Order: sequence, then structure tokens, then C-alpha cells
Amino acid sequence: MTLDLETIEKIKQVKYAYCRGIDTCNLAALKAIFTEDAEIDYHGGTYRFRAQGRDTILEALGGAFHEDFVACHTVHMPIITVNGDGTAKGQWRLLDYAMNLREENMVTIGAAEYYDDYVKQDGLWRIRKSAYTRIYERVFKEPEPALTAYILGGYNQHG
Repeated sequence: MTLDLETIEKIKQVKYAYCRGIDTCNLAALKAIFTEDAEIDYHGGTYRFRAQGRDTILEALGGAFHEDFVACHTVHMPIITVNGDGTAKGQWRLLDYAMNLREENMVTIGAAEYYDDYVKQDGLWRIRKSAYTRIYERVFKEPEPALTAYILGGYNQHG
């Protein structure tokens, strides 16, 4: 069996760009990452978020990741299978942190297992389907956030 390491690396970069895109609410970058017919299904302990179609997904993400939101999503331990027909599948471990300052500093931390479908369109790999199920989730109110910087709140030394 031969691994297509160049394709695997390109798919990794797409997933990493997805994490950066949601944490910074960069809707233009996310638009380039999803296919037009993309689907998402994120299943947590306190929520289930499903959406179909890139525009619907972007609208929902734009509403969720606002100037009073702090987030950090990282993905690890990828298992990527390239099918040879312009499609691929990926499995990732997600570790995340989110704080919503509008909801009394509500914090969600946890881990999940992502399962993604990718397709190559116009020479670029994109996410066609993304789903996760929580491994664990912890939700609590942070009485003293003590934030000194967060990007959605306007702090961006590189911007």
C-alpha cells in the first residue's frame, strides 16, 4: 500500500485552516474551505448543531463566533484515507475551549471525535461533510475570566 503523503498533508492544512477560521470568525476563509453542498453535524452534551449548505453553515458560524466570544479549537491524531477518486475521509481528535461573555462567561471545554469527508474541487481539497461526537464536555460559568487579549474582541497584533 502506498500513501499519498502530499494529499494527506494538503487535507491536514484544510482542517487546520478550518480551526483557525472558526476561532477568528474568518468567513471568507471558511467559504473557501467548504463545498457549496457541505453538511455539518456537531453533537455535544448540551447541544446538537446541524446545517446543510455552505451559506447556511457560514451564517450560523458568523452568529456564534462574535466579538464577545473566545475560542480555541485544535485537532490532533489524524487518520486520513485518500480514495484515489478525488475524495478522502478523515478522523481527528478535537480539543476545544470556548467562552461566551454574553452568557455570563459560560465556558465549554472538551474533546470530540471528528469524522470528515473531503472532495477535490478545482484543484483544491474542501470539506464536504463534517461531524463530531463528544468524548467529554464540561460546561461551567467562569466568575473571573481575567482576559487580557482575545482576537474576536478586537485584539490582533498581526491584523
